[in-house]
Amino acid sequence: MHKNHIEGKIPDSLGSLKSLQVLNLGSNLFTGNLPSSVFGNFTELVVLDLSENPFLLSEIPGEMGKFEKLKQLLLQRSGFHGLIPDSFVGLHGLEVLDLSQNNLTGGIPLGFGLGPQNLVSFDVSQNKLSGSFPTDICHGKGLINLSLHTNFFTGLISESLEKCLKLERFQVQNNGFTGDFPKQLWSLPRIKLIRAENNRFSGEIPDSISMAAQLEQVQIDNNSFNGRIPQGLGLVKSLYRFSASLNSLYGDLPHNFCDSPVMSIINLSHNSISGKVPELTKCRKLVSLALADNSLIGEIPASLAELPVLTYLDLSDNNLTGSIPQELQNLKLALFNVSFNRLSGKVPLSLISGLPASSLEGNPDLCGPGLPNSCSDQNPKRVPGRNSKLIYILILVAFAVGIMVFATAFFIVHRSSKRKSRRSNWNSVFFYPLKITEEDLMMGIDDKIALQSEGTFGRVHIIRLASGENFAVKKLMNNGSLSLKTLKAEIKTLAKIRHKNITKLLGFFYSEDSIFLIYEFIQRGSLGDLICKLDAQLEWRVRLKIAIGAAQGLAYLHKEYVPQLLHRNVKLRNILVDANFEPKLTDYALDRVVGELGYQSTVASEMGSSCYIAPEHGCSKKATEQMDIYSFGVVLLEVVTGRKVELTESEDSIDVVKWVRRKINTTNGAIQVLDPKISNSFHQEMLSVLNIALLCTSVMPEKRPTMFEVVRSLQSLDSNTQTSSAFSTDTQFSNSDKHSVLNRT
Repeated sequence: MHKNHIEGKIPDSLGSLKSLQVLNLGSNLFTGNLPSSVFGNFTELVVLDLSENPFLLSEIPGEMGKFEKLKQLLLQRSGFHGLIPDSFVGLHGLEVLDLSQNNLTGGIPLGFGLGPQNLVSFDVSQNKLSGSFPTDICHGKGLINLSLHTNFFTGLISESLEKCLKLERFQVQNNGFTGDFPKQLWSLPRIKLIRAENNRFSGEIPDSISMAAQLEQVQIDNNSFNGRIPQGLGLVKSLYRFSASLNSLYGDLPHNFCDSPVMSIINLSHNSISGKVPELTKCRKLVSLALADNSLIGEIPASLAELPVLTYLDLSDNNLTGSIPQELQNLKLALFNVSFNRLSGKVPLSLISGLPASSLEGNPDLCGPGLPNSCSDQNPKRVPGRNSKLIYILILVAFAVGIMVFATAFFIVHRSSKRKSRRSNWNSVFFYPLKITEEDLMMGIDDKIALQSEGTFGRVHIIRLASGENFAVKKLMNNGSLSLKTLKAEIKTLAKIRHKNITKLLGFFYSEDSIFLIYEFIQRGSLGDLICKLDAQLEWRVRLKIAIGAAQGLAYLHKEYVPQLLHRNVKLRNILVDANFEPKLTDYALDRVVGELGYQSTVASEMGSSCYIAPEHGCSKKATEQMDIYSFGVVLLEVVTGRKVELTESEDSIDVVKWVRRKINTTNGAIQVLDPKISNSFHQEMLSVLNIALLCTSVMPEKRPTMFEVVRSLQSLDSNTQTSSAFSTDTQFSNSDKHSVLNRT
């Protein structure tokens, strides 16, 4: 009965089939609850498949725990919610359990691993489970696949993993695990996949990793791993991906670092790795090499050009010197970033053709087209002889006179034509079929009534067409830092963004001195207008929905969109709200349009006054995700308190971040900072959001959660508000106690 599009409820009459051994109802459209009367009679059942029934919306019947002969229980990608029944401990013959991609809550039943003695695969990923790691999961010693990823698990990983000698796939990413990563796991003889990114693991990668002869993939990004890259890593000949960015690894890269003949992806960005970039000539299949934001020195090895399929190369934010090797022109690089180093010399033109100018910035001694420095000939040939010099001078004089005559004529003609029309200098690029003309643009800009807002980077106007269509147009100054080709490429990058919580960029007009970005029009205006106006009454559920959507949009920019982007201007007025109260980020990644210098000069005026700006901004040469997260934390504080970011009351003439912290520190609780317009019944939820906001605004960037963590924590609050009247949460950093919050900030 698999994949038959069967609808309706599962009939009670199935319960009469007491001798049934295989029941496969997967990939159908069943609805409602699973009847306990049916699933209490299948004492002979060996295989039960109810997977991919998204409309079941049922709890898992505890009667399933009585199926002593059951070997496979497949419930993935259905609508199951509630707890994993404690009775599952009695499934002694179980070999495969898949509960992934549901809405299960609570923890894994205590002692579960002591029940099934032949367990081969255990998958509870992508739920809302919490609690600790199942310490006895390897009791049967036959486990091959263990997947706990994308939940809310916390605490340490059990040392009992050494019993999992047959383990091949270990996935615990996107949780809240802490402590030292189990060393035994690195040397398991059959391990192929280790994924532990987005946790809080610490410890070193041991040299015994060389014993993991079948290891293929390691992803441990965004943790607190430390120590050196071990020599043993180069001895794993089956390894094709090693990704350990956003950790605290240090020391030189070992000479055999890339000796695996199948290595394709290396990402060690955002660590403290030192020494030189090693020769990687054995990495013939290397596609991506990311070593950004480390302490590497020396020159870029010309031998990188010998890697035939290298496509992504990021060496930015290091201390590399020398010139960019001409040999790299032989590669077909889709991404090449060497910004913020100490490189010098001429840039190979064909290497950077079509790439953004930001990929070279921060290297003042580089020269070439599109850069501040032009490359002049160091040894110009001299024209010999006295007569030749005289001829040369006469030519220059004649040329100068000609230019003066031409300039005079041009000035007269230009002044006349300018009086006739100023619109001839405008050009446009549309990414959607738009009917906006230059006349529409000029009329909208001149109409003072159509002025929607004025932000850090310029004014936003509303263009109202005769057809009834409305568009928002943002005016930016064109400082000429980007070539026309680069400008088009950068804006096209932003226009490709497709996310329900990000405002669509539809096209742009440009001239020598101005850029007008055309966005979709969002009806309700900014979140600031809805929250901070005295006559506004935005209820809590709507505020939480908006906060979740805005967080999802920001997380998408940070991690999912290619290339990954920073917003760099997160604030209440840059979160718009549509007719359905769906939030949409705007003013995102404008540094790519105005250039880094233009961006820095624009925001410099706000450096001393805006509390949206992270404390480390003035000390850092590079924008980071953590800065965006800080700004979003300030937004959450405004959502919870209902106050503007800069308070104007004489007794509270400090920004909202300081105001909240002082109030919490000098009183008995945080209740008093909550928006009094919101009902007391939501105080528990508001305190949880306040806690998240305080973590996001931690003074130390490394203590701030990722946007992925923020999204999941906010979503857990939203799901709980819909299922229970009394709120409680087990998210990885949900603690309403004021002292535990402030100790982390």
